[in-house]
Amino acid sequence: MSSNLVMYASAIIGVAVVIYMLIKKMDIKISLFLIGILLILVSTAMGKEIAVKDFVSTGVVWLDPLQVIVTQFKQTFTAAGFIILLLGGYTAYMSSIGANEVTVNALTKPISKIKSVYVLVPLVFLLGNALSLVIPSASNLAIILLATLYPILRKTGMSALTAGAVIATSATIVPTPLGSDNVAIAEELAKHSSFAGLTVTDYVFNYHALISIPTLIFIAFVHYFWQKRLDKKAGLTGQAGKDEHVEVDSVAAITGGKLYKTVYAILPIFPIILLLGAYAAQIITGSTIEISVEIATLVSFVLAIVCELIRHKGNKSVLEKTEAFFKGMGGAVPIVALLVAASVFVTGLKSIGLVDELQSAMQSIQGNGLDFILPLIMVALTALIVILSGSGTALFFAMVPLIVPLAVAAGISPIAISVPLGLAGNLFRAVSPVAAVILIVAGTVKKNPIELVKRTSVPMIAGVVFMFVLSMIVFL
Repeated sequence: MSSNLVMYASAIIGVAVVIYMLIKKMDIKISLFLIGILLILVSTAMGKEIAVKDFVSTGVVWLDPLQVIVTQFKQTFTAAGFIILLLGGYTAYMSSIGANEVTVNALTKPISKIKSVYVLVPLVFLLGNALSLVIPSASNLAIILLATLYPILRKTGMSALTAGAVIATSATIVPTPLGSDNVAIAEELAKHSSFAGLTVTDYVFNYHALISIPTLIFIAFVHYFWQKRLDKKAGLTGQAGKDEHVEVDSVAAITGGKLYKTVYAILPIFPIILLLGAYAAQIITGSTIEISVEIATLVSFVLAIVCELIRHKGNKSVLEKTEAFFKGMGGAVPIVALLVAASVFVTGLKSIGLVDELQSAMQSIQGNGLDFILPLIMVALTALIVILSGSGTALFFAMVPLIVPLAVAAGISPIAISVPLGLAGNLFRAVSPVAAVILIVAGTVKKNPIELVKRTSVPMIAGVVFMFVLSMIVFL
């Protein structure tokens, strides 16, 4: 009995500290590392073994938690970590050669020709999500759209809050094999016997897209009706921005020929084109073409260098610019560290016996027609933490190592947890008044964050409900 008391007390305190640090916007990686280490030490004091497969002790109890960290770093860097580093490098290189700007310009230019205010609402929402393939950071994408699209939207007569709401919800749940959250979950699912050999491409196109694409279309329609309703309620007739001087940073025009603009607009999304091409070839021809995210990224990187050499006529500065790729890889290390920190934290929870207890509890709901309970609890917890903290991914990364064991115990597919959990975190971010993207947009459009959240909350919450119901229908 005393052993269980220590286990539950340790787990509750540990989880509470992590949640507190998330809400206070402290560095979650250090929190997860420290709590994980303390939990491992507690498990050792309880006489339990460290829950790491084939773990080799240092022979010194106090050093074993550090050995766990070393082991997890080695495992992560040889798998999901390496993919995340490559993607970070490629994104940075695309920015350094100006390709991201060309893509944004190419996609946003046609918008200026559409004059109907409310037709623009769903179109801009879907366009913003497409652009998140190139610029995955919600905050960075919002800044770019505020500079490029916001003035255009205001000139068409769109109200500041409608334009702000659409921009604030742009980076949500677009299905992409280049997303670090998708890479992490695919790597974890591959450990499950039913998903052995699962790649991130398989996960995104076979599972994620089945839910995320219909959800995005549904949210686009909800946006249309909700923004129109609130504008009418506020007495805005669709003429609010036409005579207003909009102060935003000017963006340099993209100069260059049609060939340059076409090629450089494609480069940032070329890894996805390669992956989609290989995936389509497998389905149509039954071939065994298997292009990994790593290969697609490296092929695209080489192609980009060749394009730069042609563009600059072999100037040696082209090769010097490739340093941006490796600096970008370094910039992605914090994401890898977050994955490792989450693994160490969960190792601590496993070592004290909490995960075994949770698995036992989950087994009791099998066959009772309550299979949706576990996913619902996970989504509800996500909603609470994301709205309070403004972070849509930190909690997700911390929960990734728990998805498979809890799903197995509950007798449901891990997909029925991973998809709703991942999508909910990204959707609820735009409902948090303390999220960076909300604060950035609210500041630019000169509105209170709460006013902006009133505009984003209904489309996002409706999207979560739709997404959850669809996930349960498809995956349970």
